[in-house]
Amino acid sequence: MSLHAHAVPDIPEDTAQIAKAVFRKGNSYMTMRDELGTFFTDDQFVDLYPADGQPAFSPWRLALVCVMQFAENLTDRQTADAVRARIDWKYALSLKLDDTGFDYSILCEFRQRLLVSGASEQLLNQMLSHFKSLKLLKARGKQRTDSTHVLAAIRLLNRLELIGETLHHALNEIAVAAPLWLKRWVDPVWFDRYERSFNEYRLPLADAERDQLALTIGQDGLSLLQAIYDPSQRPTSLRDLKSVVTLRQVWVQQYALNDDVLWWRDVKNLPPCDLRIQSPYDREARYSNKGTVNWVGYKIHLTETCDQETPHLINHVETTRGTVQDVEVVDKIHADLAIQECLPAQHIADTGYSSAGLFQDSQTQYGIDLISPVRVGRSWQEAANNGFGLSHFQIDWEHRRVVCPMGKTSSSWTLCPKRQGHDVFYIKFREPDCRVCPAKADCTRGKRRTISIQTAALYGIMQQKRKFQASDEFRALYQQRAGVEGTMSHAAWTLGARRARYRGQEKVHLQNVLTAAAINLTRAVNWLNEIPRAKTRVTRFKALAA
Repeated sequence: MSLHAHAVPDIPEDTAQIAKAVFRKGNSYMTMRDELGTFFTDDQFVDLYPADGQPAFSPWRLALVCVMQFAENLTDRQTADAVRARIDWKYALSLKLDDTGFDYSILCEFRQRLLVSGASEQLLNQMLSHFKSLKLLKARGKQRTDSTHVLAAIRLLNRLELIGETLHHALNEIAVAAPLWLKRWVDPVWFDRYERSFNEYRLPLADAERDQLALTIGQDGLSLLQAIYDPSQRPTSLRDLKSVVTLRQVWVQQYALNDDVLWWRDVKNLPPCDLRIQSPYDREARYSNKGTVNWVGYKIHLTETCDQETPHLINHVETTRGTVQDVEVVDKIHADLAIQECLPAQHIADTGYSSAGLFQDSQTQYGIDLISPVRVGRSWQEAANNGFGLSHFQIDWEHRRVVCPMGKTSSSWTLCPKRQGHDVFYIKFREPDCRVCPAKADCTRGKRRTISIQTAALYGIMQQKRKFQASDEFRALYQQRAGVEGTMSHAAWTLGARRARYRGQEKVHLQNVLTAAAINLTRAVNWLNEIPRAKTRVTRFKALAA
């Protein structure tokens, strides 16, 4: 399909008359069109379409439809029906009342064009640029960030189901790519063994039988991989199939080959969760846990403005694997906001987004005051608030030595690999000194005390932050972070952001971007209609305590 760019048409007269008669008190999409415009034009999507071929459905309409779809949490079919049947949608899209719309599959094709061209964030960025021109979004204000988990669009698999389903999936794809080769090579027993998906209900219950089945599947998968990678037998294209690549990776993670004998790995010898594939149908989804929440999937980080004189708009979306820690995305968020010219003066976030290095880098590189509680020390002494923590030691930065509370001096001061781009020093005390120390039980559980510290500048920053967070000024600033939890709740429960619609991190990120754009659309319209921001809901029973 080709794109022949043209100006956004005016609203047809018949559509305008009927819409204003039906919606006498106004409608959010009508307000959007009248007050905010359409956000998009065909010229913005020229790179997504070829210059020749069948004319495409107007991309500006598809872009706006995608945002409206996520604003109401509709499926593609429901969205296509809304375009055909709803008067307010026709008003917003400049369509005649008798316009029949388009087939729902066009929405999938449009999203795929965005992904292939690397334009996943294009819709949100163009919307933000439009808000800037209307003075609804400004830089150097206050912003806040929070995250939540996103469940991958896959079935949870145990280890036995994983290997069986991985081989089952690979065989199905090979059957399409090279059916004659596979039929000639495969053992007829496999047709019964791998004809169906692997579900727990049809797997053996006894541990010995399950282990034997795991080895059988493992040997079958190994034989298939050896045949595929044998230049004399395989079609040359099979090695590049995603399912074959996944099969090879899963077999490396789940099995070990010692002296040509295949071993089913013990749980303790599995790779870390950040590397371990959880499903052949979404190779990027990862198992993670935070507090009492365990999930397989991704994380979404939303950053929004929180100035009182403007609507609270989401100006950055970050999607990561579930195992990525919050602290790892802060610098990426600031760098992206700098490109968009949307950097805040104050960035408010919870403890997970803070570290000594980030406090310093945010200020020196971007001029941002990162407002966040300081992490509690990770040593058992500081966590339990008992014994000798780091604050009880006297640090001499100039001479690179540390004196413990009992007056003993450290024996070594070693520079370790950098942590988040900053130097870390590892300090040890003499084992004979610690062995006879009367306060050893309050100081260390090992043979001698060891501590790790960062540079003097970062150590000083942490001391200042601990002092500042005890002040009323910090408490007043940090209270403003609470509003972002309402944003996360709206995205998760109303718009379905906590459950992935699609598979793969890029597609999940596009879903998150469209969700953020939908929230911005709703908030901008509410701001123009002078609808006050919702307050935290309290049950009637709880209200009795006030």
